[in-house]
Amino acid sequence: MSDILQNAKARRDYQVVETMEAGLVLRGTEVKSLRAGRGQITESFARIEKGQAWLYNAHIDEYSHGNVYNHIPKTPRRLLLNKSEIRRLESLSNVKGHALVPLAFYWKGNRVKVRLAVGKGKDFEDKREDLKKREADREIKRAIAHRSKGR
Repeated sequence: MSDILQNAKARRDYQVVETMEAGLVLRGTEVKSLRAGRGQITESFARIEKGQAWLYNAHIDEYSHGNVYNHIPKTPRRLLLNKSEIRRLESLSNVKGHALVPLAFYWKGNRVKVRLAVGKGKDFEDKREDLKKREADREIKRAIAHRSKGR
């Protein structure tokens, strides 16, 4: 399972509560464009509407060799989930401060899948704590590497 697209902003702006795999309804030119790695999901989000899950603002570039039947880059795309999964995601995302965000697009066999997460929005202080923790971990790794080279 190799990632096609990653959403780096999702883990920075949200604390991931739960993840789920979902299928994605795509047209042929969208799949070909994704094979070329031409897309962006940093500003995208998902919503549950009328019992169906939809992905918004996922930008998949037009296929360069497409014809008049080429796709629209930012059209809403339907997510393929079971009813029980949709109900679960709906109940989790209706809590104040929670959102459905895609973490990555990836291949599973010949199909494109979405790693969808229920995320709780982080405050500015939470982001600063994450940065401090990451910096402390780097310092520890540097010290360990320096000691192991010195012997």
